[in-house]
Amino acid sequence: MPKLFRHPAWLVLPAILLLVVALGYPLLQVVIRSFTDPEPGLGNYTWFFSRPVNMTVFWRTFEVAGWVTVLCLVLGYPYAWLMTAVGPNLRLLLILCVLVPFWVSGVVRTLAWVILLQDSGVINKVIMALGFEKVRLIRTQTGVVIGMTQVLLPFMIMPLYAVMRGIDLRLVQAARSLGARPVLAFLQVYLPLSLPGVFGGAVIVFILGLGFYITPALLGGPRATMLSTLAQQQVLQQLNWGKGGAMGVILLASTLVLLAIAARFTRRRYQISGGSK
Repeated sequence: MPKLFRHPAWLVLPAILLLVVALGYPLLQVVIRSFTDPEPGLGNYTWFFSRPVNMTVFWRTFEVAGWVTVLCLVLGYPYAWLMTAVGPNLRLLLILCVLVPFWVSGVVRTLAWVILLQDSGVINKVIMALGFEKVRLIRTQTGVVIGMTQVLLPFMIMPLYAVMRGIDLRLVQAARSLGARPVLAFLQVYLPLSLPGVFGGAVIVFILGLGFYITPALLGGPRATMLSTLAQQQVLQQLNWGKGGAMGVILLASTLVLLAIAARFTRRRYQISGGSK
């Protein structure tokens, strides 16, 4: 065998070919159709940006992804901290609680939320039992946010936990011993050290939230439509492959821009922190 073919880089060639065939070629077809179907040009993109309903759905997609990211952070941060503060046995149980949803289909979890959020569901029965009026949760943006938060919460918890378990708690104890109150020690010592996990988890959840389809389709309604659902309607219901492809390309471009901004922000932050040492 020639010496060139003995290089370890050749081992990744099958994986690269699989990605090109399974992902690259279909993506290329979507991009091409967005510019050529039904006729060559920028007509599909002009149509998208010229229709107010499309822009409303576009900005709603970012709004929902933002709310889901905030809720996941609020719920996931204390949970991840608790995973680092308890003993090994309880920590294992908490980790299993995070990992078990990965073993259940997203469709099954979303259908469970359909049952819980419906007008006669468990949540509304509890609300009415407490003396409040029934709240409409199904087919609303609120229901979509609730369902997506539950599905994406593990993607926030795991990056937080990975960073938090490496934080030396003696630094917080040293701040306390020097007279800092618990809240001040947390804000000035622990929180800054956990920011890489916060930032990493937020980027993952927000990017995944932009392209979510199953949960918005099952829990949302006409006033809670997201861009992925709108693209699906164009392709499967109206057979407008060009318009659906344009929506997909716009969503992909938005995601890549956000990732580039996030990568630059992270690189700059680490350069500043490295220079201050």
